[in-house]
Amino acid sequence: MSNVDRRPVPQELGGTEQVSSGPALDLLPGKEVSLGERTRVRRLLPTLGRRLVGAWAFVDHYGPDDVTSSSGMQVPPHPHTGLQTVSWLLEGEVHHRDSLGSDVRFRPGELALMTAGHGIAHSEQSPVTHPRYLHGAQLWVALPEAHRETAPAFEHHARLPGFTSDGLTATVLMGSFGGATSPGTAYSALMGTDLDLAAGSSVEVPLEQDFEYAVLAASGSAEVEDVPLDRGAMLYLGTGRRSVRLRAPEAARLLLLGGEPFEERLVMWWNFVGRTGEEIARYTEQWADEDPRFGDVDGYDGPRQPAPPLPPLPLKPRGRER
Repeated sequence: MSNVDRRPVPQELGGTEQVSSGPALDLLPGKEVSLGERTRVRRLLPTLGRRLVGAWAFVDHYGPDDVTSSSGMQVPPHPHTGLQTVSWLLEGEVHHRDSLGSDVRFRPGELALMTAGHGIAHSEQSPVTHPRYLHGAQLWVALPEAHRETAPAFEHHARLPGFTSDGLTATVLMGSFGGATSPGTAYSALMGTDLDLAAGSSVEVPLEQDFEYAVLAASGSAEVEDVPLDRGAMLYLGTGRRSVRLRAPEAARLLLLGGEPFEERLVMWWNFVGRTGEEIARYTEQWADEDPRFGDVDGYDGPRQPAPPLPPLPLKPRGRER
């Protein structure tokens, strides 16, 4: 998906000096923004106080929205560089097209993973005939220096590994968790897992001590280490944990995101991840000039999404927190 803020704020990411040196329980405030013509989302990362969780650089949560009488999600062709997009649905259906020629519809429980690398363009739409509700999360992963210019790619995995135990059903989107490993291609040490908790369940799940973690409540509410977490909120867990305790008074869906702290310093603006402000300005100019770096999205009926004006101040990479 695109960051469709009309005045996106440059985000300076990376570095480890602000990574929590141990366990934390920090509630991350979300910001409601518009996505496309009709969809509102809760932006949970980057946010005031925290910009990265491992290599996870962007988290939007949307829905559940009743799209019976509307066209649902309508995001026109737009570019990306230096990142991966991880699309995860809880309800609904999305039609993905990109400049590689990919033309895929994905549904709940299926992983849509796009590696932008050197550059790609894509669109996302609800099909003309679509389910009543639209509900999901859009996540971005920053690519490390060694892979940020990799050739673009798209993966659609209709079946993902996981396990069921004590009222918990875990589905692994990225990386490894609980002995299960996702088929999705990852370029850094990270993990992302959907945790489906039955009402009344109480579980303790294993973590990697060297990772930092956050938990998003995608539906329902839960308690994470006795801290209430309501739908649409995210809790940062810090580092140094061997496990985390989860309790669900009602049925809940959580997204557990984690990874090794990301040491490199980045600049993220609009849909681009780069290393300098000059790179970001060049990507923006190339998109406006229809440079072959991004290619064309065939099959989409409508214009491309123009880039917003660049901010007047230089974009400089700094640390992980404001």
